[in-house]
Amino acid sequence: MTQTSIPQVLCISGHDPSGGAGLQADIEAIAAQGAHALGVITALTVQDSRDARRVQPIAPALIGEQLAHLLADCRIDAIKLGLLGDADQVPHILRAIERARVPVVVDPVLRAGGGGALASAATARALLEQLLPVATVATPNAAEARRLAAEAADLDTAAQQLLARGCAHLLITGGDEDTAEVENRWYQPHQPPYIFRWPRLPGGFHGAGCTLAAALAARLAFGEHIAVALDTAQRYVQGCLERALRIGGGRPIPNRVARTAQR
Repeated sequence: MTQTSIPQVLCISGHDPSGGAGLQADIEAIAAQGAHALGVITALTVQDSRDARRVQPIAPALIGEQLAHLLADCRIDAIKLGLLGDADQVPHILRAIERARVPVVVDPVLRAGGGGALASAATARALLEQLLPVATVATPNAAEARRLAAEAADLDTAAQQLLARGCAHLLITGGDEDTAEVENRWYQPHQPPYIFRWPRLPGGFHGAGCTLAAALAARLAFGEHIAVALDTAQRYVQGCLERALRIGGGRPIPNRVARTAQR
């Protein structure tokens, strides 16, 4: 029997040839939640498990055409936005978001885990000024939050500045911070932050942020309340990292298909 009620998540992401991050990470994480990923690639990259070396944007008009046809043909239940190829892609993405009117998870991918730059200053500015205001949740890591709110004295102040841009929720992840446990900080307007604490695993990982944002988008596509979705997505990612795969000489990648999330 053909199943027609499965939630569908529109992923607008870059392509990582190692499969650790980008659209492949989105597809695997969303499938593990029991949802289906629709994928539009924003950029081709030269990267491996160690670092990113080059980003080649996809033509904005081509992205716009793909988005228009997907939105005309498919039911969209959530949108996950990852790496942007360049700032010229943003108007097409904004039109798709406005048309879909569904939860939007923005993962501000600004640099690779190895430190390589993935976004220009113009692209980061477009993300900050145009995409954060339409985000249901933004999921920067601490370094990305500091870059986006460069004048902030600390993470709490950075979070308030980013929330002031208009996003409803902010989850600043702390996987690369120097803390005994991983502290992921959930911010909402006019409320103190809630800190999710997770055991810190040895070393670092390639693609953990993409995995989290995609899993979160899938949970929201199922209609979960934001608090439940945040907790469920993080538990899933923690399991993926505990079972991480070493595919090359750099950081291991989340093992997203070893364990299927329960709804």
